[in-house]
Amino acid sequence: MLSWANRFNICCFLDNHNYPSPHRSVECLAGVDLVDHINPPDNRIASLKSFCNRHSDWLFGHVNYDLKNELSNTTSTLTDPIGFPELFFFVPETVLILQNDLLVISSLQRQPSKIFEEICAISEQDFIAQTQSIPEIRSRFRRDEYLSVIEKIKGHILRGDCYELNLCQEFFAENVSIDPVAMYRKLTAISPNPFSCYYRVEENFLLCASPERYLQKKNDRILSQPIKGTYQRNTADISEDEKLKEQLRHSEKDRSENVMVVDLVRNDLSRICRKGSVRVDELFGIYSFPQVHQMISTISGELEPGMELPEILEASFPMGSMTGAPKKKVIELIERYEKTKRGIFSGTVGYISPEKDFDYNVVIRSILYNQASRYLSYLVGGGITFYSDAEKEYEECLLKAKAIQQVLAG
Repeated sequence: MLSWANRFNICCFLDNHNYPSPHRSVECLAGVDLVDHINPPDNRIASLKSFCNRHSDWLFGHVNYDLKNELSNTTSTLTDPIGFPELFFFVPETVLILQNDLLVISSLQRQPSKIFEEICAISEQDFIAQTQSIPEIRSRFRRDEYLSVIEKIKGHILRGDCYELNLCQEFFAENVSIDPVAMYRKLTAISPNPFSCYYRVEENFLLCASPERYLQKKNDRILSQPIKGTYQRNTADISEDEKLKEQLRHSEKDRSENVMVVDLVRNDLSRICRKGSVRVDELFGIYSFPQVHQMISTISGELEPGMELPEILEASFPMGSMTGAPKKKVIELIERYEKTKRGIFSGTVGYISPEKDFDYNVVIRSILYNQASRYLSYLVGGGITFYSDAEKEYEECLLKAKAIQQVLAG
C-alpha cells in the first residue's frame, strides 16, 4: 500500500501497527492523490471551515505547530528549513482502508481492481530498507546551551510566568539523499507506534512514529490522550523492566507534569463540550512501547452541537502536551528560547471521515525531510518544571530520539 501511495506527490498513510486499544479507529488508512485541496496563506481556520462544509467525503491533512500564530495572535521570526504548509487539507482521489485481512479500495477515477493489481505487483525488493548514508547530525543547541536555557525557564517558573514549558531542540543534517519509504519502514520496524504516519506533500516528507493521540471524535464524543512521563525500557530483563514501570507510575515529577497537562486539556475541552460532560477517564495510565514506558491520561467530553474540527482546533491547538501552561505565555517563551520553527513537529496529521468523525495524532518521534533542499531533521524535547534536573532533561531528549538515531546510524 505504502509503496503504491508514494508514487503520488500527495499521500497520507496512517498505521496503528495493530496496537491494542479500546479507542482504536482503523488498522491502516491511506488517502492518495487529490481532487481538491486547501493551502491558505492566511485566515486558515476560516478556510478550513469552508472546505469542510463543501465536502462530505474523506479529508486528510495536517496543521503545523505555527498555526498558533493565528490562534494566539503571536508572531515568529524563526526559520523553517523543512517548509510544510502551515495548514494543508485535501480530498483524496483514492482511499485505502485495511482492517484485519480486508482491504477496501475506493477511487473516484481509477478502477479499484486495477489499483489492487498494481499493489500486488510491487516487487518484494521494495520492502527492503537499505542502509543509507547520513552525513553528520548536528544540534542547534550545544549541550551547555540547552542546560542553560532550562535554568532560565526555571527562573520564569519561579517568578510565576508559567508552571511548565515544553522545550524542544532540533538535530539536523544537510545535503542528504534518502529513500523516504525505506527509512519510514526502518523507523517503524524499530519503533512501531499506534499513531505512525507516512505523509508526503510534494517535496516535504514526514516519517512519524508517534505514540500520542491529539484528538479523536466519534459521533458527539471527543477524546484526548496527552503523554507526560517517559522512562527507558529494559527489555532484556523483564523484572527490571517492571521496576521501571513502577518507578514511572510513582514518579512525583512525572505525575505533576501529567496532571498539569490534564487540567489544561480539561479546560480546552470545556470550551467546546456540554457543561459537566468533560471527565478524566484514566489518570496516570502506564503504557509500554518498544523503547520507552509512557504515562498517558485520557480525557473525554460530549461536544456541543455544531462543533467540528475547525472549532475544536480554535479551542485546543496547539496541544497542551507540546506547550505547557499557561498556554499563551509559554508559546511566547518557546519562541524566545528555541532556535528554529517547529513546523509540522508538535503539529498534527490525520483524517476526517465522511461522517465527520476524525482522529489526529501529535507529531513527535519523527524524521522530517525536504527532498528539494536535501535537508533532514528531527526535534525532541520535554516538559520543564521548577523541579526539573537539567542534565536528566537533556538525557530524556536523547532517549526519545533513540529509535531515530538508530535509523540514521544505518
